[in-house]
Amino acid sequence: MKSRFARIGQTADSIPHVNQELAMADLAFVATTIAVFALVALIARGVTKL
Repeated sequence: MKSRFARIGQTADSIPHVNQELAMADLAFVATTIAVFALVALIARGVTKL
């Protein structure tokens, strides 16, 4: 019974695979954000040349 209640208080830091998944999600978000801003910059540069 004690171990069941001990698991309830676990955080993402105490579960390695969850922590790694969150880090990968953060990296994917940052990479996507940079790609979107780069695309917007390219479109803006193309529009100014028109």
